Amino acid sequence: MNDIAKSLNLKEKIVSVAPMMDWTDRHCRYFHRLMSRHALLYTEMVTTGALVHGDVPRHLRFNVEEHPVALQLGGSEPADLAHCARLGEEWGYDEINLNCGCPSERVQRGAFGACLMAEPALVADCVKAMVDATRLPVTVKHRIGIDKIESYEFVRDFVGAVSEAGCKTFIVHARNAWLQGLSPKQNREIPPLRYELVHRLKHEFPELNFSINGAISANAQVHEHLRLLDGVMVGREAYHNPWWLAEWDAEFYGAAPQPLTREDVESLMCDYMVREAAEHGTQWSSIARHMLGLRNGLPGARRWRQVWSDHRLKTRPPHEVMALAHEPVALAA
Repeated sequence: MNDIAKSLNLKEKIVSVAPMMDWTDRHCRYFHRLMSRHALLYTEMVTTGALVHGDVPRHLRFNVEEHPVALQLGGSEPADLAHCARLGEEWGYDEINLNCGCPSERVQRGAFGACLMAEPALVADCVKAMVDATRLPVTVKHRIGIDKIESYEFVRDFVGAVSEAGCKTFIVHARNAWLQGLSPKQNREIPPLRYELVHRLKHEFPELNFSINGAISANAQVHEHLRLLDGVMVGREAYHNPWWLAEWDAEFYGAAPQPLTREDVESLMCDYMVREAAEHGTQWSSIARHMLGLRNGLPGARRWRQVWSDHRLKTRPPHEVMALAHEPVALAA
């Protein structure tokens, strides 16, 4: 069993949902956990500045049901990252992940994300500081290159330097990050996928753990990568088609099939909305947005989404909104 699976008490191979800004908040992760008991979940990226100078509970609070859950940090100051890694352990996270893959200009202005791949010695210092500060596994998510640097040697040398600092698990988005000229969305689509470079990393560093990320959207793809690697990370497909997660425990972990129906999941989310409103004053609309893909492909899915997106209903109790969403006749304007 590989190190991270052992430390997280998981099976040999790991299937995870990617950290996605504005999407994988604690409400989204609670929703995803209803469908898969074993998938590893990640927070949105949390910057060190937000934790050093901001509202720590707002950024780190999560539901106990989310385990196993990893905290992704964004930063490039070793001392700040060490402090935030300690906070992550204190708050009960299962893994600390360093973002070396985000190409957005805002992140670059903070001197972290994908631009850190050009400074492997600094990343190694950051990882060493975090490893020394916490007992949790420290992992790195990165790209295969930046801008027009497409040589395998670039990513190989990055992994080599960072692994010597104590990182044993790398999550690799199998595209370059273009730091100029492309939006974050374009950076997920335009640079070509080169899965073979990630497979080659595993061959060259067999003692390390590698998960692969990038345009993976079907069981067959996941199985093919798991044949060669230690894990697969799924991003947008998991968010837009969340019911796929209901297959994961049986398909990839050899566990009992997930027993809930879509309606069960929706009803449990209504219970959660009620609890969140009572405990934190959270409006149900900020939670419901994450489950709008739950009925994709089913008759009536469009109207169901419209009801759960209808802000005229925001004062109605969630279970009442659910009943309206399943009525055969559309709401009157």
